[in-house]
Amino acid sequence: MIFNSTYTDKEKELEVEKLIGKKYGLISSIRLNGVGSKRLIVQETSQNLKKIIIQKSDLIYSNIEIRPGGVIVYIAEGLNRYSWVIPYYKLVIYKTPNYSIHSEGDFIRFSNDLNIKENLKFFKKLLKYKILHNEQLNII
Repeated sequence: MIFNSTYTDKEKELEVEKLIGKKYGLISSIRLNGVGSKRLIVQETSQNLKKIIIQKSDLIYSNIEIRPGGVIVYIAEGLNRYSWVIPYYKLVIYKTPNYSIHSEGDFIRFSNDLNIKENLKFFKKLLKYKILHNEQLNII
């Protein structure tokens, strides 16, 4: 699910909460050593995302938020902000020379130029949560 989140929309927030859960609270976030990535630079996107995100400047920045049932990839392009909501069962992460996130035929490839060490730790944490979530689903 990809939508423009420049302005707050309660209906979209409820839909996101149904899909991947509510935000972690402050105490939970501290216990988890943070639930968000550092700033990422978008290097390349799939054709579907290019149709939605019209690149007007040289750089597009992004960050990722972990939720109990998935992630939200926030993409900042100029004055607009887009949210890509991905449940864990649809999330695929590749580490080639760069990290990329894939879901349902769409992808975002991130540059390694900015905050490489911090984001490496974040992607390892993200993979751990994805695995834990999938194991919990198999137990039930």
